[in-house]
Amino acid sequence: MLIDSHAHVDGPEFDADRADVLARARAAGVQRIVVIGAVGAPDSAERAVALAERDPEIWATVATHPHDAGQMTPAWWEVHERLARHPRVVAVGETGLDYYYDHSPRDAQQAAFARFIELARAVGKPVVCHIRDAHDDARAILRAGGATDCVIHCFTGTPDDARAYAELGYYVSFSGIVTYKTAQALRDAVPLVPRDRLLIETDCPYLAPVPRRGKRNEPAFLTHTAEVVARCSGMSFEDLADVTARNTCRVFRLPAA
Repeated sequence: MLIDSHAHVDGPEFDADRADVLARARAAGVQRIVVIGAVGAPDSAERAVALAERDPEIWATVATHPHDAGQMTPAWWEVHERLARHPRVVAVGETGLDYYYDHSPRDAQQAAFARFIELARAVGKPVVCHIRDAHDDARAILRAGGATDCVIHCFTGTPDDARAYAELGYYVSFSGIVTYKTAQALRDAVPLVPRDRLLIETDCPYLAPVPRRGKRNEPAFLTHTAEVVARCSGMSFEDLADVTARNTCRVFRLPAA
């Protein structure tokens, strides 16, 4: 069994064929999906929770992506604080820092990140982090906030960054980017993550892996990422699937498969 630890199947990109997408995922062996309710306004969080309520093999997270941190209002925070306590919500995220695009001011990103870490601790759930070109600042904020259960989603840092997150005991998740020709640094980072902290994801509809690159990504394509991560980690595909599924269940406190 594979688990897609980070997918945006709540989004409008899947409105026309969501049922078919989920059926293809299960046919490919992707039996469980963690849906990330964090894109744009809190509508995404509401949609993710609604999906999790309807499907026993889907769970949700809630937050606001750092791209939109500068737009947050008290009403947004009220939605997140309410939904973070929902029984089908397994984490707070994705939150974090994105200094590559800087769609929101960095001080707004940092303040929202710290507050979401505080919310995660208050509700006793892990935090899912989006970190791009901001790893030193992110680690400082995570340490200051006392974050212990933490997932670094769609890891795009250096091997040294991977090692640093591993030393903090965080989970590190690899997406379809690891399959790209130019991503040797990510492939070099895979074996630096302890096997009990290794996750895989699609981040769909974004970042479709080779040989699906350029297409709309979907959970069924997780198999391609798993094949590459398995080779990099020195595991068979079956062992990689088992290890990452168990890790995903552990960090998100999902019932045993």
